[in-house]
Amino acid sequence: MEYNDKQIAAQEAVKHIKDGMVIGIGSGSTVNEFLYCLAYRIKEEGLQVVGIPASKKSEQLATKLGIPLTTFASYQYVDIAIDGTDEIDEQLDLVKGGGGSLVREKMIDLIAETFIVIASGEKKVRKLGTFSVPVEVVPFGWQATEQRLQEFGCLTKLRLSNGEIFVSDNQNYIIDCDFKKIDEAEALHASLKQIVGVIETGIFTHMVDKAIIADNGQITVLEK
Repeated sequence: MEYNDKQIAAQEAVKHIKDGMVIGIGSGSTVNEFLYCLAYRIKEEGLQVVGIPASKKSEQLATKLGIPLTTFASYQYVDIAIDGTDEIDEQLDLVKGGGGSLVREKMIDLIAETFIVIASGEKKVRKLGTFSVPVEVVPFGWQATEQRLQEFGCLTKLRLSNGEIFVSDNQNYIIDCDFKKIDEAEALHASLKQIVGVIETGIFTHMVDKAIIADNGQITVLEK
């Protein structure tokens, strides 16, 4: 039997949504499944919620599904954030940003009262680093920023999309940094952030409250 683990994780996550919540909506394929589940509850149960999306893609899908959206202009808090990940380790630290929305995701996830990660089993790793770390950078002088990133021992690659430089929702570039293995995620993030021109990194440490991981139809819930 084949299982849609992303859908299973999303179905479990949507159980945490309650009336009146401001929901931080991450981005990615697993979050898309969550949005379908949330839209179903809104339609069938009359659930009253509003969402703050972390990406234009999430915003477009939520709007299409009839999920009410808001912004930080109206709410400066988030009750619960639901987001996916590219990697999650045994300490519930993450590498995120494969879709290019790491800055807005981190802004939302950081202030959320509760931050829940949803993922399929292959995203669980013993140590971060299998997935390249996305680093969002200012376009001006990105070549010099890339050179300084390389001094940390990683292989770097400017992200492209359809043969053109990928531009984030914040109008910045992303340099993907392959470290192979990351021993001290928090320290690495702090060091990379010191580089002038770096906006944010895709290393998320000490932020996750709960991880819902579905693997071959079986749900594992990890908590800090």
